[in-house]
Amino acid sequence: MPIPNIFSSEVTEQFISRIQKIQDTTNPQWGKMNAAQMIAHCCVTYELVYENIHPKPGLLMQLLLKTIVKKTVTGTAPYKKNLKTSPAFLKTGEYNLAAEKTRLINYLRRTQELGESYFDGKESHSFGKLNSNEWNNMFAKHLDHHLTQFGV
Repeated sequence: MPIPNIFSSEVTEQFISRIQKIQDTTNPQWGKMNAAQMIAHCCVTYELVYENIHPKPGLLMQLLLKTIVKKTVTGTAPYKKNLKTSPAFLKTGEYNLAAEKTRLINYLRRTQELGESYFDGKESHSFGKLNSNEWNNMFAKHLDHHLTQFGV
């Protein structure tokens, strides 16, 4: 499956347009998260890049993540529905949808502005150094999966 280039302004704006369509009343086609929880969940990917609020996994966990999970997250195969997620990504509380959408959109724009060269060889929180294509796949595939989950 070809993954759109999230580093291009056109693709970023397409994702933003889809995010803007999410409302508090938008229901998922699968899964347990509500709309605000889903957007907060999507922000975690960017928190791991831009914020120092999540503890790094230990050496054994990093090894497991690199050998077992990395290909699923950074490869081109789409995510399956109802996959188990990492504890850092679990969002079960109450979230303000408008605030979470603003956060996610700001993260997307920042990522696009920094561009591919910024991410090429950048260390990931969980998977070690990734090339820009792996970063793109991780960002775009995750967003598309959850926006599709909510029908946008």
